[in-house]
Amino acid sequence: MADMIRQELITPLAEFYTGSKYFLMKCQKPTFEEFSKVGFSTAAGFVLIGFIGFIVKLIFIPINNVVIGQ
Repeated sequence: MADMIRQELITPLAEFYTGSKYFLMKCQKPTFEEFSKVGFSTAAGFVLIGFIGFIVKLIFIPINNVVIGQ
């Protein structure tokens, strides 16, 4: 029973910890240029999604008024 617990639970967790530790040691901080590009891309995505939502809302307000008949 103890051997099965070790084999099924502890060994995979230990391997995951070792792999994660190796991965984190190889990581590095982004440069200012990389950070700026990611920030700009994220902001552009927010603006694009907001603009699409605004256009969809503008299109469906008149359609909704016709259907409901206010």
